[in-house]
Amino acid sequence: MLLSMTGFGEAHNRFDTLSVAVELRTINSRHYKLSLRTSEGYGALEPQIDALVRKRVRRGTVQLNMHVQRATAPDDYRINAEVLKSYIEQAQQVADKAGIEGSISISQMLTLPGVIDDRRAPEQESQEDWPQIEPTLREALASLTKMREAEGRALAADLLENCNVIDQQVAAIEHRAPNVSVGYRERLTERVNRALSELNVTVEPADLLREMSLFVDKSDISEELVRLKSHLAQFADTVDAKESSGRKLEFISQEMGREINTIGSKANDCEISQYVVEMKAALERIREQVQNVE
Repeated sequence: MLLSMTGFGEAHNRFDTLSVAVELRTINSRHYKLSLRTSEGYGALEPQIDALVRKRVRRGTVQLNMHVQRATAPDDYRINAEVLKSYIEQAQQVADKAGIEGSISISQMLTLPGVIDDRRAPEQESQEDWPQIEPTLREALASLTKMREAEGRALAADLLENCNVIDQQVAAIEHRAPNVSVGYRERLTERVNRALSELNVTVEPADLLREMSLFVDKSDISEELVRLKSHLAQFADTVDAKESSGRKLEFISQEMGREINTIGSKANDCEISQYVVEMKAALERIREQVQNVE
């Protein structure tokens, strides 16, 4: 099944000691890259997060936002009395020198740097919280995968539709190709007969046959058509395969492009050239869509 490289997923959970919110967004990129933004103290979980994400996403840029809010315990914070005393003394000295009257607000002092000591150990705490964070991340990844699968089905339908367009043009070219050499032979014979009558010269039949053989060899596109049909079948099989393979589809589409270009340059026929234009247009649509496939 094809997977789109673009998608979104989220999950929210509340536990006894903390609440977790995870938001995932994936965008197109040739290689895998994780961009993580998380609450302070939880960056140490990046290796575990990355390992889990890699199991679901093999290609593309993953933007992951994780917010963790932990319930506080009574012993998590302590007032640093020495620092608070120093602030009060300094404030009182400034007030005395400036002749400012009024009491000093302790509540305002508590917001100053260093007054409140955070006694928690962030790194240790984040590791302890991982068993609660992990299921939320898995839920968000499942939500992301569901969206990528839905978009992948739409991509697959569009890719196969454009493959069918190319296949129809191939059938039309196969029907037209035998008439190209016949038409060339008729035009060549007409021109030669006109020249013979005007110049009063003779031409050996073997010379005409040689010229016809050269044209047929130069304009023969049977091998290109066979290879193109093989690429189309391989492309369709890859689209329907169990595992998404955007890079393989890119490679096959490049090979299809080579065969189509060769057919266009060798055909030497206006009608076939029109079919080639249609194939190139369909192939361009395929190439654009393949860029979205993981």
